[in-house]
Amino acid sequence: MRKIESQMIAAIHNNQNWSNSNTTVHFNEESNISIVRLHGNKIAEVTDDSMTIFDGGWQTTTTKSRLNALCSEFCITGEGVFQKNFQWYVRLFVGAINGKQVYKTEEFTSGFVFA
Repeated sequence: MRKIESQMIAAIHNNQNWSNSNTTVHFNEESNISIVRLHGNKIAEVTDDSMTIFDGGWQTTTTKSRLNALCSEFCITGEGVFQKNFQWYVRLFVGAINGKQVYKTEEFTSGFVFA
């Protein structure tokens, strides 16, 4: 994980406003939501019990990296965003069979919610 992504995650955990280079976190005290932006475009909303992800209109490597850093911290291990043949997908945990985690793949849609 990149240093900027570690700082982004720390700001979310600490309910702080934070900015570095092209990434910002704004904590809304009234709604208790941290909003993450990349180049001014909203890419995530993080609450105590869910995370909603967006592509901000740009499905770039950097956007995907920021989203996966957030997923690694706030989602179930193994969940995240990946790309195949220029199409984005979400890997979502659905359960376990005989102690082995099972995931399903869905096409990425802006506004996808991890609960």
